[in-house]
Amino acid sequence: MAELIASNRLTVVVGLGATGLSVARFLSAQDEPFVVVDSREQPPALAQLHKELPDVRTELGQLDAATLCSADQLIVSPGLPLDTPALVEAVNAGVEIIGDIELFARHAQAPIVAITGSNGKSTVTTLLGEMARLAGKNAGVGGNLGTPALDLLSDDKELYVLELSSFQLESVETLGAEVATVLNVSPDHMDRYASILDYHRAKHRVFKGTRQIVVNRDDCLSQPLIGDGVTNWSFGLSKPDFCAFGLLEHQDESWLAFQFEPLMPVADVRIKGRHNIANALAALALGHAVDLPREAMLSALRRFPGLAHRCQNIAEREGVIWIDDSKATNVGATVAAIDGLFYATTAAEGKAANIILIAGGQAKGQDFSALAKALPGRVKQVILMGEDADQLAQAFGKDVPSIHATSMQGAVSSAARLAQSEDIVLLSPACASFDMFTGFEERGRCFVAAVNGLGAEATS
Repeated sequence: MAELIASNRLTVVVGLGATGLSVARFLSAQDEPFVVVDSREQPPALAQLHKELPDVRTELGQLDAATLCSADQLIVSPGLPLDTPALVEAVNAGVEIIGDIELFARHAQAPIVAITGSNGKSTVTTLLGEMARLAGKNAGVGGNLGTPALDLLSDDKELYVLELSSFQLESVETLGAEVATVLNVSPDHMDRYASILDYHRAKHRVFKGTRQIVVNRDDCLSQPLIGDGVTNWSFGLSKPDFCAFGLLEHQDESWLAFQFEPLMPVADVRIKGRHNIANALAALALGHAVDLPREAMLSALRRFPGLAHRCQNIAEREGVIWIDDSKATNVGATVAAIDGLFYATTAAEGKAANIILIAGGQAKGQDFSALAKALPGRVKQVILMGEDADQLAQAFGKDVPSIHATSMQGAVSSAARLAQSEDIVLLSPACASFDMFTGFEERGRCFVAAVNGLGAEATS
């Protein structure tokens, strides 16, 4: 294989998941010669590759440094760290390494809205896509969420709205978005990054070549070092100033606002929780930056129900509200959910903590001290599950009582026994799911099924 590549100067696609398959489709459509390599014998998209592109050459089971070093370009899937030894050898040999987002940026003809952050990016991306749709824009929405970026490329697209992960951004050099944002930064993927600084640097690659930025006034880590000539917008839960979106008191209630102008009551926003109000303001700021009509954006906020497994209200039984926030795979997301629900349901009324938290899974090298600080006064009981449950229990100490469960059904059954009317049972794990589930989606579905099964338990 190495000899073949050396003689023909092929591009090598490294990794055959959903992203690698999208790269293969793109290169094939461009009539560019390439091969696909993967360290796995049976990568997840292999069958689909054989179905769509049966003539594509593959090299599976290992990453051969000779193969990689003989290519003139590697397009690396985001799941593979760039410090993988075979990739480092290729870099040292002068091989260009890019990812699918860099390839996308080099070919996209319409403006790009680039959205990253530790939490909220899927909600903001989807919401902004809905705003664009209601505005009559032919927008491509995807990236790390849903459709891979390269599968969105089309000559008739008027706008691209991309959710981007830190993994995707590691290989970005010339993104050149019309507007970009880092919604927030909290520790995540500490099993991949040596420090929060390295993670922060990866996130901030989203600003490379951007013409406008949107920053979160409530998160100093979202503010990039940007030179003159870049338009700056902001959002936050405080009173807005110039070029800013925020909250104003108007007609005896809280309103979304731009600068000094009230736009709509917070109560009319369909998605609930303080963190989702911040997401709504971020979407407004990004939409404003690309000239989406205000009425279309506000209409989307009145309609948008939120995303599955993101603080989704799934049931109310005997006065107990059950919420699926399985997508919360890091500490920051769980803290945001707890704070958002607490302030929305109890703090204003001076009530005591009423949240029963189901958490745990794979810790990913995280520090849980910030979550431990968020529990007292808000969470009355913690139910822990998964391989790193003991780590969480140690971090939480004795400030909030905790018990262990060995299954999702067991956790839900325990929560049902403990919950009283006006309590909230919140699945917000703060951890990855792969110890017990195929992903956060399956974890959320198991939670919903267990909650729906409570009635059957009671009658059996």
